[in-house]
Amino acid sequence: MMANRDIEVLIVEDDLRIAEIQKLFIEKLEGFQTIGIASSYDEAKSFIEIMQPDLLLLDMYFPDRNGLDILKEIKQQSKQMDVIMITAAKEIEKVQEAIKIGIFDYIIKPVAFERFKQSLLRYQEYHIKLSELEKGNFPVTQQQVDKLLRKDMKEKEREQASLPKGIDRMTLEKVMVVLGKSSPGLTAEIVAKEIGVSRTTARRYLEHLMSEEKIDADLTYGTVGRPERVYAIKL
Repeated sequence: MMANRDIEVLIVEDDLRIAEIQKLFIEKLEGFQTIGIASSYDEAKSFIEIMQPDLLLLDMYFPDRNGLDILKEIKQQSKQMDVIMITAAKEIEKVQEAIKIGIFDYIIKPVAFERFKQSLLRYQEYHIKLSELEKGNFPVTQQQVDKLLRKDMKEKEREQASLPKGIDRMTLEKVMVVLGKSSPGLTAEIVAKEIGVSRTTARRYLEHLMSEEKIDADLTYGTVGRPERVYAIKL
């Protein structure tokens, strides 16, 4: 791994239109190079073996196999490459499995350029730090390992500072996980019970996600005819 060359990226995506969009996104970022687009499981295996990319942008669903199968093979063969899943798969079980096998990030489609950029720049930082440590060829310190395994606390503080007052990042993530488990959608009352907060608090988080265009809301009528808002993750 060399810090003074572009990070080589292989896009593994069966929808060529989406693959081309990802390629265009990569071209906007300095220090990255797309070395190929694989549109099937077999093609991906061949490209990985021949090209040995630094980073895979990997979809979950293919006509012939599952993206998790590719991920498992990479890890079993100890390939020196990392994976960012870019997929429409929102099932919490698939997210958990991907994290357990070992991914750098998980991005849900449709992909906004800013979220894509954030992920790749964070990977670039990780890649450079790892390259520097490899060149040093000496035992690493705890501080160096911590920097590799997680974001800087300052970055977390910046993320929290960008949120409105009264909105906590971890609670926001819990709300998204709960909504991800229910395709028909949930009311603020049900979300509140699931994550252990008041209905007012749950509604505040749900309305924030609405303003960010991450979820949709619809009206439903209960047994007494009183309308309630039902929230669901945006498709």
